[in-house]
Amino acid sequence: MSLKSLKARKDDLSSPVNQLNFLNNGIFQEGELPKFKNKIAETGQFPLKPKKLEILQLNLGYMCNQVCSHCHVDAGPDRKEIMTVETMQQCLEVIKNTGAHTLDLTGGAPEMNPNFRWFVEEASKAGIKDFIVRSNLTIILANKKYHDLPEFFKKHNVHVISSLPFYKREKTDKQRGSGVFDKSIKALQMLNAVGYAQEGTGLKLDLVYNPSGAFLPTNQAAMEHDFKVALKEDFNIDFNSLFAITNLPISRFLEYLIASENYEDYMYSLVDAYNPAAVENVMCTNTISISWDGWLYDCDFNQMLELKVNSPVKHISEYNEDLLNNRDIIISQHCYGCTAGAGSSCQGTVA
Repeated sequence: MSLKSLKARKDDLSSPVNQLNFLNNGIFQEGELPKFKNKIAETGQFPLKPKKLEILQLNLGYMCNQVCSHCHVDAGPDRKEIMTVETMQQCLEVIKNTGAHTLDLTGGAPEMNPNFRWFVEEASKAGIKDFIVRSNLTIILANKKYHDLPEFFKKHNVHVISSLPFYKREKTDKQRGSGVFDKSIKALQMLNAVGYAQEGTGLKLDLVYNPSGAFLPTNQAAMEHDFKVALKEDFNIDFNSLFAITNLPISRFLEYLIASENYEDYMYSLVDAYNPAAVENVMCTNTISISWDGWLYDCDFNQMLELKVNSPVKHISEYNEDLLNNRDIIISQHCYGCTAGAGSSCQGTVA
């Protein structure tokens, strides 16, 4: 596993333009596989349009204490992009006036933003129904200044969604780095100790699973059962729900697919598993993604490919929900990842 991001390595795939060129050519350019635009047109779903806005997802920065092999953000310790207080204040104004009911903070490790706690405290006053922080768990143990995060999350009734690739050490450490599994288990136990996923507390703790290789996730409900049994028996850990997320062929996962010579097979798998019912509920239809520097995107994946919203409004400083609701959603071949099988979003399966 590399200890540096694609950007730090100056890899060709650190360029969103190069990633899109790769996705738009080859087997798609030659007609072996239909482009996503043509596929959804077959079922009368092009252009893809937004529905009622429900989720504002804010990326507080690409800095992270881990360098995971599948990371679509290309996050890591060497990434210095961090949301400023000025942009946070602009986001707070939108949060106070939006019709969305969910605020979803992500990264990188969002907790590494130096103004993370201030922002959570301010945003929690806005009356958002579901306030999510996506944590990689190991950040809680990375430094003494993070050790009290479970108590901080509890104080502000934060819904914690945490990545855990598997309930066994080998698969988790292979994807996320040596020692990550043991630290993740310790962090989950700390969250349980303050009341997360415990009956009557109302403190929600969900886990995210994504495959470690070039294959699609299996049934989400069955996996949730297996995770719950294994984590309870082995570590006395409780959690609420498991979200199974398909790896999208962008950034470091695209690098892995190419290096392992699995790219074409994986894309065939995604296209073969295409499900028109999943298109109806993909996350770009109810979400606006806001980057660390305030630009607006249809989803977190489009953000990483620098595909800004197709709207006169492109930045948080000029946010207009009515105009955004009238846009066409930007799509490319990576969108097959969200529409394969039972579908995939940041909230798990969609169909």
